[in-house]
Amino acid sequence: MALQNVTETYQVERGPAPPSHAPIHTLTPPVNLSDPEVFSRHGGYTFEAFRKMREEAPIMWHPEELGRGFWALSAYELVKQVELDPVRFSSQKGGILMNYGMEGVPRHPLLHASSLNSLINLDRPFHTPLRMEHMQFFRANYVADLRKKVDRYVNERLDLMQAQGPVVDMVALLSAELPLFTLCEILGVPEADRPKLVHWMHFLETSQYQAQQEGLGAASEEQILTFLSEIQAMFDYGRAILADRRANPQHDLLSAIAHARIDGEPLSAEFLDGSWLLIVFAGNDTTRNSLSGTMKLLSEAPDVRARLLADDTLFANFVHEAIRLVSPVTYMRRTVTCDTELGGQRLAEGDKVVMYYAAANRDPARFEQPDRFDIDRPNAKDHLAFGHGPHVCLGQRVANMQLDCAYRNLLRRFPDISWTGEMTLAPNNFVHAISSLMVDLGHPA
Repeated sequence: MALQNVTETYQVERGPAPPSHAPIHTLTPPVNLSDPEVFSRHGGYTFEAFRKMREEAPIMWHPEELGRGFWALSAYELVKQVELDPVRFSSQKGGILMNYGMEGVPRHPLLHASSLNSLINLDRPFHTPLRMEHMQFFRANYVADLRKKVDRYVNERLDLMQAQGPVVDMVALLSAELPLFTLCEILGVPEADRPKLVHWMHFLETSQYQAQQEGLGAASEEQILTFLSEIQAMFDYGRAILADRRANPQHDLLSAIAHARIDGEPLSAEFLDGSWLLIVFAGNDTTRNSLSGTMKLLSEAPDVRARLLADDTLFANFVHEAIRLVSPVTYMRRTVTCDTELGGQRLAEGDKVVMYYAAANRDPARFEQPDRFDIDRPNAKDHLAFGHGPHVCLGQRVANMQLDCAYRNLLRRFPDISWTGEMTLAPNNFVHAISSLMVDLGHPA
């Protein structure tokens, strides 16, 4: 069976509407989680709002100006329960973003369709065989060989940071470049083309915001044309390189995707577009923000830095704890497939359920003193930053390796490195999008 039109259309009512069932918790949302600028305006996650949600309404009704709103989950166990139940809570029925199905939201047709036709948005039976096609590039032995290349590249970037220092933008010189390098090595993207992926990634980060600005009439004609042109160029490139891999296969992930089959048939053009979109966004963005967010954490916890410098056996658990606290992906959405119950709350078929990883990862019911940066934390690895269950992130082993490799070398070369306090966040409520983070390298070792 080809993968065309596998995603069902999720219809909602036009304009604000009440939930199908009365909420058991009556908390008014502390912040507007639908707003792409909600976290950038606050300089980062609003952890106080997440705390209030966990304590007063772990499953909270969140209305929207367009559509029927959604159920926001902030408790660890509720998020985990939904992740483990793809039958009742579907990725495919309504996609993974909260605004899919919202009436009146402007959409780029190609971007929207491709978003819905990618691995992360599919349920069984499509999801499992496609996931298996990717697995060979994320196994332990492959990642161990890849680390040798990553280690060399990290030191090249640190040389460049030192040459341009002492104050540099860590995102521009390391955080954005390292995951791009690693991803392109896995994919097999030619070196000359790699800067294009960073450029397109920044466009994707602001795509929701751009769409809202267009809807409000706040975007100029030039801005709209530039946005449309860049999105088209991104897909044109992806189509060309995947077509080349079908004709000239190599030992890389692009070839595996290009030659993947379901029920004996090659992937449809729609799914190939979706695969390319997922690659550009997911493969770059989460690791970039983990790298940058971790530097902010270390600058605020000099005792942790001192311990890492004194004992490199602490790095493995440090990586898990840093990712738990940073939570580079803010949320994932699921759609209820049948009338059911969750956490004592009745839910109706078609309801949206949004899992807030950034809230669940600081749930004191799971993590003692959850706001503390504790690299000895025995259950740090239990974080949900990479999801859980059948949709757990394929690239988590690669992401952990990059963070470990980067910080071992970074602290060895620049033991006094620290965040200056200057940081820019892109308007994005889906990922913790750090677009600039200034650091002072201090005195190189």
